[in-house]
Amino acid sequence: MRIIRLDEESRNNILSELLKRDPNNYSAYENTVKEIVDNVRENRDKAVFAYTKQFDRAVLTPETVRVTEEEIQEALSQVDPALLAVMKRAMKNIRSYHEKQRQYSWFDSKPDGTVLGQKVTALSSVGVYVPGGKAAYPSSVLMNIIPAEVAGVPRIVMVTPPDKSGNVNPATLIAAHLAGATEIYKVGGAQAVAALAFGTESIPKVDKIVGPGNIFVALAKKTVYGHVSIDSIAGPSEILVLADETSNPRYVAADLLSQAEHDELASAILVTTSMDLAEKVSEEIDGFVAKLSRKEILEKSLENYGYILVADSLEDAIDTANAIASEHLEIVTKNPFEVMTKIQNAGAIFLGEYSSEPLGDYFAGPNHVLPTNGTAKFFSPLGVDDFIKKSSIIYYSREALESVHQDIEDFAEAEYLTAHANSVRVRFE
Repeated sequence: MRIIRLDEESRNNILSELLKRDPNNYSAYENTVKEIVDNVRENRDKAVFAYTKQFDRAVLTPETVRVTEEEIQEALSQVDPALLAVMKRAMKNIRSYHEKQRQYSWFDSKPDGTVLGQKVTALSSVGVYVPGGKAAYPSSVLMNIIPAEVAGVPRIVMVTPPDKSGNVNPATLIAAHLAGATEIYKVGGAQAVAALAFGTESIPKVDKIVGPGNIFVALAKKTVYGHVSIDSIAGPSEILVLADETSNPRYVAADLLSQAEHDELASAILVTTSMDLAEKVSEEIDGFVAKLSRKEILEKSLENYGYILVADSLEDAIDTANAIASEHLEIVTKNPFEVMTKIQNAGAIFLGEYSSEPLGDYFAGPNHVLPTNGTAKFFSPLGVDDFIKKSSIIYYSREALESVHQDIEDFAEAEYLTAHANSVRVRFE
């Protein structure tokens, strides 16, 4: 793994390289995605079933597109009981964490007859996209559905690609059932996003779409935004480990590879103050890559977006971490909690050598749907807030309005909005 001395030029070059992974840069696919979205919007079920046959080699009908209770029970018999037990323990942690994020309506009344407040309401319907095909991501199912269920969303719809036989992966199906999905449809890709956004004869529309997917799914979410809300346009996975000379190089190397194995665009970066650690981590990575199952992906990922950056000081290392704003940030230094107070930009922060990134992916409780590609500078992890909306509450008595009506009229007149001023004035004629 390449080792680079960190300075202003090398940092800027790396930031530029990382930004090339942004899904917004893949304009070559935009026309294809727009065609799919427009076709589904116009032809509804017919288009969805045609694309499912074309891309997933599965034949669907209005009678078979929705997962039945019988299919759920059959899937339950196919899931390893040990995995089922693990999922239930993870669900308990995820639900407990997200229950602490609940917001409640509030009202503030004053003696002059003024009542101001905020009404919190769950969204009516949410669509959850879950990648499928050969892979199964029950952890992603739990992370997307549970906060919606905690928020009180009454209709939670999951879509996921079927296999060529028209079946959904059993583990994915059971995770959705346990987490609280109210409907599950065997549709994936851009066509599934379009179906959720505009509705078809078989798939009623939703108000918001969340969940990760490939570049076609990401661009489809971008295309339908405005017709519905979305969580974010997710980019490739990434990890940054901030370490000093006290860190265990074997642990650091293993953690970097945990994200590099996702795909060839994944980013794995070590920022350290120790050249000795940098060299040992590089050696450990070589040893791990040689024996891990996704060797080719790991090698390509590290070649494209893998860096070991050696900083002159811990302050420089922290500044670099804030500039990169990584999806996952591990702090394995002598005083990780102290360093954490200086971090401004990160999706999820893991402290200490026993808080490795997969702990967050699967089990700890905080959401693993995180801002990528530098967007942690202004976005937050998926949570209960993503599944609620807020309405302002305003009440004034006549007496309360009388004391301020001239101020409102003057303000409106200053903006030449005379009808605004008149709306208040008529009450005191």
